[in-house]
Amino acid sequence: MSNNYNDIPIGIRLLQSFSRQCPRFHARKELCYKMSIFLLTFLAYACYHMSRKPISVVKSVLHGNCSNAQLHDAGNCGYAPFDGPDSKTLFGMLDSAFLFSYAIAMFASGFIAERVSLRYFLSMGMIMTGIFTYLFGLARTSNIHSLSYFIIVQIFAGIFQTTGWPGVVTLVGRWFGKKKRGLIFGIWNSHTSIGNILGTLIAAHYVETDWALSFVVPGIIIGAVGFLLFLFLVDQPEIVGCHPQPASQERRISNESDADNDDDDDEEQARRSEAFYAQSGYADLQSDQISYRPAPTERTPILARSQTSREHTSPGRPIGLVDALYIPGVVEFSLCLFFTKLVSYTFMYWLPLYIQSSSTLGPQLSADLSTLFDVGGILGAIAAGYVSDLTGMSATVCTVMLFFASPILLMYQQYGALSVTISVLLLIIVGIFVNGPYALITTSVSAELGQHSSLEGNSNALATVTAIIDGTGSIGAAVGPLLAGLISSHSWQNVFYMLIVADIIAMILLMRLVVKEFSTLRRSATRIRIE
Repeated sequence: MSNNYNDIPIGIRLLQSFSRQCPRFHARKELCYKMSIFLLTFLAYACYHMSRKPISVVKSVLHGNCSNAQLHDAGNCGYAPFDGPDSKTLFGMLDSAFLFSYAIAMFASGFIAERVSLRYFLSMGMIMTGIFTYLFGLARTSNIHSLSYFIIVQIFAGIFQTTGWPGVVTLVGRWFGKKKRGLIFGIWNSHTSIGNILGTLIAAHYVETDWALSFVVPGIIIGAVGFLLFLFLVDQPEIVGCHPQPASQERRISNESDADNDDDDDEEQARRSEAFYAQSGYADLQSDQISYRPAPTERTPILARSQTSREHTSPGRPIGLVDALYIPGVVEFSLCLFFTKLVSYTFMYWLPLYIQSSSTLGPQLSADLSTLFDVGGILGAIAAGYVSDLTGMSATVCTVMLFFASPILLMYQQYGALSVTISVLLLIIVGIFVNGPYALITTSVSAELGQHSSLEGNSNALATVTAIIDGTGSIGAAVGPLLAGLISSHSWQNVFYMLIVADIIAMILLMRLVVKEFSTLRRSATRIRIE
């Protein structure tokens, strides 16, 4: 039996056995698998973000506002060690512990993701993330008040959260081509905002009764979804006999010779990949232009064994971090994401507390209102992807949205507390223009750069490029909430000034690419007129 068959998830094998007599499934097999990849990766990363949100909601009860000693004695004034006057500083430390560990581990995560089976990689990451999310809530049940405990839990939660983004982006890049990539990724990227909304609503439901469940419930959900991915996630088209996207010249072969079998099921089709390359025009390639290497499985070592010099120069090998930095646009978009993610994550971690402190709303209503920022993020991600597909000018689209984000942030700070109606409208608009560039860079732009023409058909750079861009952005995501915790102790207005400056810097960093895009557009228009 071939290793390819062994690598087919158990759940998929069962579905295959039930669908052997269904000609409609075989006729639309590739579409069915693509739909499953879209839905499973969407659900997976929504769960990753869902498990990040409880801390932003629970802050308001970890440090309560007590006006007399009676409330304090009743235990309604907060939860030690966060019930003191330095609570915002401690919350900033928790956020930074998670986000800095996330940012640092992201670079290693992309390196590993290119070399192992993504099904095992994501499943393990989700289950471990669920465990550490559960452990945070367990502190209340077990009456743990040690700051070190909370920081250690946050550090490990951040490390295992890094398994999500390189994994899901690489999977979508493998299964879907470049046609309408911006729109597809824009719709798909709404998982971030939907996960934030679900995490906020779940945490808000329990925050005033038992805040431990605000962590325990999301932890159980993400662990269960991780097991679902283990059962059904197909991490490579070739495993089930589907054709890989013809964006590269790499060919993968199984680790063992194929058994003699003439059945027309998925295992047999997977063994006939040679026919696909002949039909797709790959047969004309010289043998030295094609990289033969085994597909990564659970038996593939995490770190590659020593290779010959020929293998090191092969266009199909995974690239290193330094090599990825030479891809045009990676540095600019990485630095831009540093500042755009700084703004987005400051809202993500501090918006419920800001709404409560600037209005008369309670913790639950403040958390519910903050979800409108993520509703705007969904609209912004889809709009940015659609316009990027139409124009082919990703940097310009990001720059325009960042240009409008700055004055809108100022408007929200000035007028958002006047009424709930105004706050609702401005939060949606802020979400559109703040999260639009962030979503476009982390999805469509990362996938495009990971399959850049300078890579000469190497499709194995996608996870590394994604990790570099999102890892750099995650450093900004760690810096933003930390600064917000320090600055908000003096004035929330200064926090908004910081966010506006960050958006302006992000816009400036893309100017070189904007000029390049307009130069390309001008040359294209001139060529059309000449022809």
